[in-house]
Amino acid sequence: MIPVTVINHASGPSVLVMAGNHGDEYPGQIAIMKLARDLEPSAVRGKIILIPCLNMPAAKASARLSPLDGKNLNRSFPGNPEGTVTEVIADFLTRVLFPIAEAVIDIHTGGRSMVFLPCSHMHVVPNRIQRQKMLEAMLAWNTDFSFLYADIAGNGLLPVEAENQGKVVVTTEMGGGEAVPAQVHQLTQRGLRNVLVHLGVLDGEVETREDLGKPPAILVQALDRENYLLAPESGIFEVTAELGTRVSVDEPIGQIHFLERSDRGPETVLAKTKGYLICCRAPCLTQQGDCVAVIAQAVDPKTLL
Repeated sequence: MIPVTVINHASGPSVLVMAGNHGDEYPGQIAIMKLARDLEPSAVRGKIILIPCLNMPAAKASARLSPLDGKNLNRSFPGNPEGTVTEVIADFLTRVLFPIAEAVIDIHTGGRSMVFLPCSHMHVVPNRIQRQKMLEAMLAWNTDFSFLYADIAGNGLLPVEAENQGKVVVTTEMGGGEAVPAQVHQLTQRGLRNVLVHLGVLDGEVETREDLGKPPAILVQALDRENYLLAPESGIFEVTAELGTRVSVDEPIGQIHFLERSDRGPETVLAKTKGYLICCRAPCLTQQGDCVAVIAQAVDPKTLL
């Protein structure tokens, strides 16, 4: 069973808010559970649908994939009503929940596999009106970085299905790894509320980064395969650059060490593009082909529109 909270009051937009798409990503699950308990219906202008944990079997197993069928929910859309449990969940979202929502919020982290700079992010959708609404909602999270990303690991994504239905889609990568600092929880919870206020479904004044005494968010994009660095060999990965730092082409960002060949020097992983180191692999143990880092380039928001 998947708990769902629906708060419907007065006239206004309908917004679907979800986390636990991947089970090992917990800040969003906590933020939505707290919001579901704390929200007063009188503060809502429209309908808010809250699903703290989309992938309950994976969350209970602290796993990215469902242990019931081995599937990745974020690669299972549009789904299948007669399929496995993961495919049935995807189908219900596609056919029932997405059509009744104007906006879709899907909160992610890097889980146990990656550590991200906490950031809101989005796809660059073809429709420019939809793209502008998504950009404005993404920036309302007030993260230091906002990230435009591409899909290099298959299709069937939840955000793409919602985007194809014309929805304003906001997603995040709120850190990652096993440990979650208090500031990441706070940013997830405060940002979620601010986006809901921005979308007009929750009473309140929208906070800007200027209000918070912060500079404008840095908008970055990683839209080419060269931005995504894959491990050339299996071994123990050591990241050698700090997240958020600028790197140059051919600058070392990590090394792969070989337990069974301590006499052999490490394999150096070099940046193929210049930009910001936006995320890196969380577990040290690494298999050939694993993504170990992502380099993203700064972009002017005006060019996005």
